[in-house]
Amino acid sequence: MSADASGPLPFAGGVAGALAPIGVFLAGVAWLGLSGAPDERGFWPILLLALGTGVLLARDKSRYSEAAIRGMSQPIVLTMIMAWLLAGVLGSLVSASGFVQTLSRLAAEVGLAGGGFAVASFLICAVVSTATGTSLGTLILCSPLLYPSGVLLGAHPAVLIGAILGGATFGDNISPVSDTTIASASTQGADIGGVVRSRLRYALPAALVAIVVYGVLGGGGDRSGLTDALGAAPGQALGGLGALLVGAGPALVIVMLLRRRHLVESLIAGAAATAALAVALGAIEPGELLHIDREAFLARGLVLDGMERAVGISIFTLLLMGVVAGVEASGVLDGLLARAARTVTSPARAEWSIFAAVSVGVVLTTHSVVALLAVGPLAKSTGESAGIGPYRRANLLDVTVCTYPFLLPFFIPTILAASLTAGDGATTLPRVSPFEAGLYNAHSWALLAVLLLAIATGWGREGAARLPR
Repeated sequence: MSADASGPLPFAGGVAGALAPIGVFLAGVAWLGLSGAPDERGFWPILLLALGTGVLLARDKSRYSEAAIRGMSQPIVLTMIMAWLLAGVLGSLVSASGFVQTLSRLAAEVGLAGGGFAVASFLICAVVSTATGTSLGTLILCSPLLYPSGVLLGAHPAVLIGAILGGATFGDNISPVSDTTIASASTQGADIGGVVRSRLRYALPAALVAIVVYGVLGGGGDRSGLTDALGAAPGQALGGLGALLVGAGPALVIVMLLRRRHLVESLIAGAAATAALAVALGAIEPGELLHIDREAFLARGLVLDGMERAVGISIFTLLLMGVVAGVEASGVLDGLLARAARTVTSPARAEWSIFAAVSVGVVLTTHSVVALLAVGPLAKSTGESAGIGPYRRANLLDVTVCTYPFLLPFFIPTILAASLTAGDGATTLPRVSPFEAGLYNAHSWALLAVLLLAIATGWGREGAARLPR
C-alpha cells in the first residue's frame, strides 16, 4: 500500500492527477451501466483508457508502467485467474452432464421454485462460504449449479444471482477462516473466536432481512418450459441418480477446501473427478472433452468452452489491478486515509472516522484485504484513544469491506457474479449485469444498514476494558 522506496510517484495536477485514472474508470462504469451494462468485456476499453490516463499524467511514465505491471502480477491476482479458468472447466463439465437439469427436477418435486429457490440458494451459499471462507470460491462453485436451476424453476434472474452473491458475502464476513476475518482481527489485536461471536449480532439480522427480501421478490415459480428444458437435457439417459453422481466432483472441491487445501488444487481435482465420472457414466463422450475440428483448423470441446468463460473476468482483473497499483504508487491513498481519521472527540466520532477511512481504502483499492491491512493500524490507534474495544473495531472494518465490493458494479465480486450468468453454448440464460447483481444483493445492503445504525446509535459498542486481554 505504501509508495515505493524511492518516494511517492508524482503526477501532473497533484492529487487530482493521481486519482484521475480511478475517476475515468468510475465514470466509464457509470456510463456503461446507464447504457445497459454489457458483460465484463465491455469494461476492457474503459480500463485501457484509465491506464492511458495514468501514463499521460505520471511524471515518470516508465515508473508508472512498472507499477501497473507489478500490480497485475501479484500472486493473489494470478491465483484468482487460475481459479476462474479451472472453475469454468468444472462448470462446463457439470452443465454438460445433465446435473443442473436433474437438480432442477428434484427441487420442483419438493416444491422449491421462484422465491423459495432463491432463499435456498442464499442458505446454500452461506453454508459453503462460511465453511470455506472464500466468497469468490463460493461464487465460481455454486453459481453454475444454482443459477440455471433457479431460472428453470421461475426465479427472478437478478434476485437469484443477488441471493447467491449475498450468501457468498455472509461467509466472507463471519467465517473464522475468511481472509477478511483474519485480517480484521489480527490488525486490532483481537482473538478470532471472539470476533466471530460478536460479529453475529450484525450478520444474523442482515441475513434475516435478506431471506425475506429474496422470498418476496424471488418470483412466483412459473415453471413454463421446465418440462421441455429437462426433457432435452444431456445425460438424461442415465436417470436422476446417475446425473447426480456427477455432482461428486463439485462436492470434492468443497471437501478439499474444508480440509484447508489450496483453491487451485481443489478445483483441479474436482474438474478431473467430474470429467472421469461423466465419461464413465456415459453422460459425456470422451471426444466432447477435447477434439480437433479439422475443417475449421481449431481445437474444440468442453474444456476449452469452460476456460473461455473466464477470459472476460480475467482480463478485467488484470487491467483493474494495474490501474489501482498506479494510484497506490502515488502515495495519495495514505494521505486520504490519514485525513479520514482526523481529531477524535468521542467514540461515535472515532467510529465514523474508522468507517470513512476503510470505505476510502476499499473503494480506491477495490480489494478488501488490502484495505484492511492499510487502515488497520489507523483504526487501532484511533479506536483505542476513544476507548473502543478490539472486537468492535474489527467488526467496523470487516462489515464495511463486506458491503461495497458486493454491491458496486466495478468490484470483482459483482463482475464475477454477473459473468457467471452467461450460461454455455447449450443453454440460453438471462444475462444479469454487474449493476443488477449488486442491486439485488439484499444481504449486503442490509449489512450496511445495520452497521450505520449501530454506529449512529452506539448499539453493540463495547469498551476495551470489558474485553478479555
